[in-house]
Formats: sequence, structure tokens, C-alpha cells
Amino acid sequence: MKVLVIGSGGREHALVWKLSQSQRVDKIFCTPGNAGISEIAECLDIKTDDIGALVNFAKYEGIDLTIVGPEAPLTAGIVDAFVKEDRRIFGPDKLGAQLEGSKVFAKEFMLKYGIPTAEYKTFTSYLHAKEYIQLKGAPIVIKADGLAAGKGVFVAVSVEESIDALKLIIKERAFGSAGDKVIVEQCLKGEEASFMVLTDGKTFIPLATSQDHKTVFDNDKGPNTGGMGAYSPAPIITESLEADIMKNIIKPVIKGLAKERINYRGIIYAGLMICDGKPYVLEFNCRFGDPEAQPVLMRLDSDLFDALKAASEGKLKDIKLSWKNDASVCVVLTSKGYPGSYEKGKVIKGLDSLKNRDDLMVFHAGTSVDDKGFVTSGGRVLGVTALGKDIRSAKENAYQAIKKIHFDGMHYRKDIGDKAIRRKIKI
Repeated sequence: MKVLVIGSGGREHALVWKLSQSQRVDKIFCTPGNAGISEIAECLDIKTDDIGALVNFAKYEGIDLTIVGPEAPLTAGIVDAFVKEDRRIFGPDKLGAQLEGSKVFAKEFMLKYGIPTAEYKTFTSYLHAKEYIQLKGAPIVIKADGLAAGKGVFVAVSVEESIDALKLIIKERAFGSAGDKVIVEQCLKGEEASFMVLTDGKTFIPLATSQDHKTVFDNDKGPNTGGMGAYSPAPIITESLEADIMKNIIKPVIKGLAKERINYRGIIYAGLMICDGKPYVLEFNCRFGDPEAQPVLMRLDSDLFDALKAASEGKLKDIKLSWKNDASVCVVLTSKGYPGSYEKGKVIKGLDSLKNRDDLMVFHAGTSVDDKGFVTSGGRVLGVTALGKDIRSAKENAYQAIKKIHFDGMHYRKDIGDKAIRRKIKI
């Protein structure tokens, strides 16, 4: 079988790495890919938003399954274009991808189908939103409606900070048309967790639980990023809480999508806030999380290709997933200045010493190759992902590996996994 993976980040490297282990996969292409992916797949110079070129490549190369990594092609309708040409693809259609592409759509969907989420109001006017914030006070959450690479959400601890976020989105147009609408939302207090399910629109299978770390600095300080690290499993999600999430969030989402006649064959990722033992949806994503995919796929014992192909064909009822008993921790190494401006072209040293280990994988994100070897080419550069008998040992393995890696300006959080360790729960 021939597989095409679309994307260039750590998530896509993890997908390609796991797919390469399938006995049913003969050849993997990735577009545009990165330096790490190029070691196990053929990378193509096709942009992720060039849907016509991607469809043509899949047709003429005879691709058996295309897997979409990032959200932008999904919201642009890549699945619809592939289906129109009778090409097999994993991911929701354009209507389904609105769950991530429009936070307003997602909030209205949750309200309609009784899915627990924070109270909110939607605004297109800066003045009206400002008046509402002054009325409600802080802390409060400000969200750009559309896609903003994980950076369009602001948890403001003061009214002044929230108004600054509002200006950035609506007046300064920092996120372009993604800021045409703004959500002002109640600030829920609790602990976050990521809950992903694989679905073909009827059957749905939960993936291993995980927890992301959004902010750039330790102790959840600083601005939001695309994700600074993650671990799996997430001890906060107990068996009873998982049952609650499946009953009161995932099932209503699947039923709601079916009632709306939305063809959804892909990943539903619920970003949750656990408040006093109850789950509330902060956001939906329509693809594997990044970096959550890295520790989750490290723990997957089943054939990923079989599962994704079955979902794309509406045959997920035939699939059962199995997981390693080990825990996994992923620590993201970033360029200096991320999530703001950063320099590229910094030489990355030490990666060769970490190859060919069963308990460790360094997933590439913002990397490329020049005459000096591996160099940085993005904000999030690498995802050092380790296995261990529990979160503590997986964390130790990851941070020991990081000591062997160096590039100028390298930054990373030192506390990935600490929340789970404090809970003193082992798997």
C-alpha cells in the first residue's frame, strides 16, 4: 500500500514513523515533510494548501490512503476534493472541520446538543466586546474565531490584559480574518486534559489519554504556544471520568454531527477542563494533537494504518486498539523567541547519539538539512519523546536525552509530566 501524509510537524513525523511499522505499507510520501521525516519517507515539495496538486499526485501515484495532519487543509475542504475524485482520505470534510475552524460554530454546536462548555458571548464589534468585558471583569478568556496556529486564545487575568487581547485580535488584525469574530468566555478553573477519539461517523474508539502544556514557560506561565510538551496517560482522567466524557461529550458530538448530516471520518479531539471532577469542553480539534500525538503514538501497539484506513472506509467496528503499559513523555525543544519571532538555520548537534532506541524517539518539527547537517527551520524544532514504566521514569528518560542535544538558543520547559507525578498515580 502507498500512503501520503500531509504536513511538516512533529505530529506528522510521529504518524510517518508509526505507519512505517505496518507490514501493509510499502511506500510513504510526505508533503512537505521535514528533515527527520525524509529519513523514512519520500518528501515532496507540494504545499499543504495546494489541494489541486495534492489530489493530482494521489491520483497519478496511485495513493491508497492520504492522511491529513494539520487543520488548515481540512478546513479548506481537502477531504471534499479527494472524495470527489474517489480518492481514499482520512479526515473530516469541510463542514465537519468547522468544529475546529470556527470557535463560534463549535460553541453553537455544543449549546445545541447539550455538551458542557463555558458560558460565552460572540462579538464582531470591539466596543461591544469591551463593554461586556468591563461588565464581567477578570479573569476572562478571549478567543479569535478562526485558526490561529494555537495562538489565538488569551486567558486574561485583568480587564486591561483582556482589552489588549481584544485590540490585538480585532483592531490590529494579528490573526487576519480569524479575528472577524471574537468569543468572550467564562474562565474555567481546573486542570486541562486532551481526549481524542477515532471515528468513522458511527463507531468511535477512544485513544490513550494525554495532557498538553500550552504555555511557553514552566508552571504554566507566559504566552500560549502550539504546545510545549505532553504526556500519556493523563492520570486526571480516571475510568469514571472517561465514562462521563464518553457519555456526555463524545456521544452527543457524534450524534449531533450525524443529525447535521456531516460526514466525519477522522479524529475528534476534545480539549477539556476538568472542574471539580466534571469535564467541560474548551475547544475541539479535528486532527491528532501536536504534541499529544507523539506520546500517544509511542504507546500504540496496534497497526495505525489498519485503523485509519478502516475509519476512512466506515469500517471502524472491525478495529480494536491495544496500548503499551508504559507511560510516555514528550518535551518540545523550541527556537529562542518562540512563540514570537525567532532565527532559523541554527545547527542541531547530538541527534546521532539518540538513534535506534526502543524507548526513545526524537520527532522532528521545524528542521531542515543543509551542508552543516540538521538545522532549525521553525519555532518548535524537536519533540523528544520517551517511554518509561511510569510518568516519572519516562520524564527522566526524556530529559536525560535532551542533555545530549544542542542548538543555539534552545529552549524547553523543565516541568513536563510534573502534574502527573504529583498525583502519585502509576499505571
